[in-house]
Amino acid sequence: GGTACVVTGQPFDTAKVKMQTFPNMYKGLVDCFVRTYKQVGFRGFYKGTTPALLANIAENSVLFMCYGFCQQIVRRIVGVDKKTKLSDLQNAAAGSFASAFATLVLCPTELVKCRLQAMHEMQLSGKIIQGHNTVWSVVKGVIQKDGPLGFYRGLSSTLLREVPGYFFFFGGYELSRTFFASGRSKDDLGPIPLLLSGGFGGSCLWIAVYPVDCVKSRIQVLSMAGKQAGFMGTFVTVVRTEGVLALYSGLTPTMIRAFVANGALFLAYEYSRKLMIKQIDSY
Repeated sequence: GGTACVVTGQPFDTAKVKMQTFPNMYKGLVDCFVRTYKQVGFRGFYKGTTPALLANIAENSVLFMCYGFCQQIVRRIVGVDKKTKLSDLQNAAAGSFASAFATLVLCPTELVKCRLQAMHEMQLSGKIIQGHNTVWSVVKGVIQKDGPLGFYRGLSSTLLREVPGYFFFFGGYELSRTFFASGRSKDDLGPIPLLLSGGFGGSCLWIAVYPVDCVKSRIQVLSMAGKQAGFMGTFVTVVRTEGVLALYSGLTPTMIRAFVANGALFLAYEYSRKLMIKQIDSY
C-alpha cells in the first residue's frame, strides 16, 4: 500500500514541499513543474523517493497494524464484543490513536525526504552553499550537525498533523465505503469504490491539517541552514510576515496527490490483505 502511494503521488508531493517551503519562488503548480523539469530534469520530481518509500512503507505498516490493535481498544472502551463491527466514528478514533505510533517511524524518514526535495531551492535562495544530493549525505549531515535526535526535528508538528488528520482519514474512508456498500458488506466492494473511498479519505486528511503540514515542512527543511524555531514560533512568523495564505502554499498538488495516491494506497492495501488472508486460510 505504501509503495503504491509513493509511486503514484511522489511528483505532486515534491511540488507540495517546494511550494510550502519557498512560496514566493513559484507562481503555481504548473510553474513549479515546468521550472523543476527545466532545472533538474524528470528525476527532480522523484527526489527523495527512497526515503519516501521507506517512510510510507514504515508508516503504513505500523499504522495499519496498530489500527487493528486500536480497534480492539476502542471495542473494550465502548464495551462491545471483539467481533462486533465498529461504527465509522469509532473506526476514525482507532485510526487517530494508531497514527501516534506511526509518527515515530515517519518523522525521521520524512525529514530526509523533505530536505532532498527542497535542496535545489535551498541552494538557489542562498540559505546553504552546497547541497547534499543523496540520502546518505543528508543522513550523515543530520548526524554530524544535530546527532540522532536531529532526525526528530518537527516531531511535534508531525504529531499535530497525524493524530487529528488520521481521524478524518479513516473516518472519511469508512464513511465513503459505507455509502458505496448501501447495506451490503463493505468487504465486497470493487476496485472503483475503494479507489474513490481512499481518495475521499486522503482529501479529508489534507483539508483538515494542511497548515500544520506546511509548518512542519518549513521546520524540517529550513533547519538545514541553522536553528529553527519550534511549531508555534514558525507558525506565528509565517502568519506575521507572509500572511495566512502562505500556510496553504502548495495546496493544489497536495489535493491532486491526496486523491490519487490514497486511492492507490487503500486499493493496494485491501487487495493485498485479502490475498494474504486467502493464503493463510489455505494452509
